[in-house]
Amino acid sequence: MTHTFDKDYWQHHWDDRTSHTVAANPYLVEETAGSTPGSVLDAGCGTGAEAIWLAERGWQVTGADISATALDAAAKQAESARVDATWIEADLTTWNPTERWDLVMTHYAHPSIPQLDFYRHIAQWVAPGGSLLIVGHLHHGAQHHSHDGEPPHEATVTVKDITALFDASSWRIDTALERSRTVGGIGVHSKTLRDAVVRATRLI
Repeated sequence: MTHTFDKDYWQHHWDDRTSHTVAANPYLVEETAGSTPGSVLDAGCGTGAEAIWLAERGWQVTGADISATALDAAAKQAESARVDATWIEADLTTWNPTERWDLVMTHYAHPSIPQLDFYRHIAQWVAPGGSLLIVGHLHHGAQHHSHDGEPPHEATVTVKDITALFDASSWRIDTALERSRTVGGIGVHSKTLRDAVVRATRLI
């Protein structure tokens, strides 16, 4: 099945998920350990778990998403956490902000354009000396078939393909990992996520 990942898809996706409390992605925790807080854009922020986690630690946070439903939930959760954040409704595939951020991050965002084109697009928003953190669903090759609860083929990537986006004269690859983690509870209520994790720093 082919997914369009357009505005209607994401509005429907978040309709029955905004009441769920989700912890910040553990890769974000690892990759920002010891970092000096600065400005951050969460591209495809959903209900804001990662953005709020960083705001609680002194980062100046902007969260952008195509879904107004998700952003409304994010704003309410930020208010409950007593942190400040800016929430922007935008189609990130066409959005061209003039601002640049010290950290641009995206966690499992699936756009209506090819996944790698999306990463290339949001990389433009990283300030010199800043970093891009990508957490995506790992592609397992042509022989892998999606099952219920697994991401569709067009939403998956490989670490090799992500790192190939970055010219060595302009970027330094700091992290390039394939990881697996279990989420969602115990036994039949859990599932294994197979992740591609890449962090790159803009040199110029």
